Amino acid sequence: MAVTRLNHAVLYVRSAERTAAFFVDHLDFEVASTIDLGGRAGIFLRAGGSANDHDLALFSMGDQLADSAAGRATVGLYHLAWEVPTLADLATYYASLSAAGALAGWSDHGVSKSLYAKDPDGLEFELMWAVPQELLTEADALVSVAPLDLDAEIARFGADTPGRITA
Repeated sequence: MAVTRLNHAVLYVRSAERTAAFFVDHLDFEVASTIDLGGRAGIFLRAGGSANDHDLALFSMGDQLADSAAGRATVGLYHLAWEVPTLADLATYYASLSAAGALAGWSDHGVSKSLYAKDPDGLEFELMWAVPQELLTEADALVSVAPLDLDAEIARFGADTPGRITA
């Protein structure tokens, strides 16, 4: 028995509508379904190209709630990471998230290339491209976190080289 992948994530947010619009506008998610929870919204999103019923569920909790203190004052989830097919996709998301003021950082992990961003409630997520196994070098395996030079990585691997996405 083995876990093979993350099927979906569930987030409590101030406004499911606002957060859903962010993921639709900037990350190419689509609304799969919605529910009314007694005046509070539940919105189920599917990532583009996904065969899942939903990849992300959002539940409205109200604007009166405080920011998450996870990692600062409480335990909790740091971030979710979504894998993208190519470095060209990562570059497209870099531009979109930068324009939205949501980009929080970027890192070269050797075996993967990552962008970090925050949703409208400040919850962090990662978009990453995994270097195909056959293109990894010994040096790639040694890097834990370094600044990402996306243009240099595109020159090295090619913008449209498929990453190591597994089913």
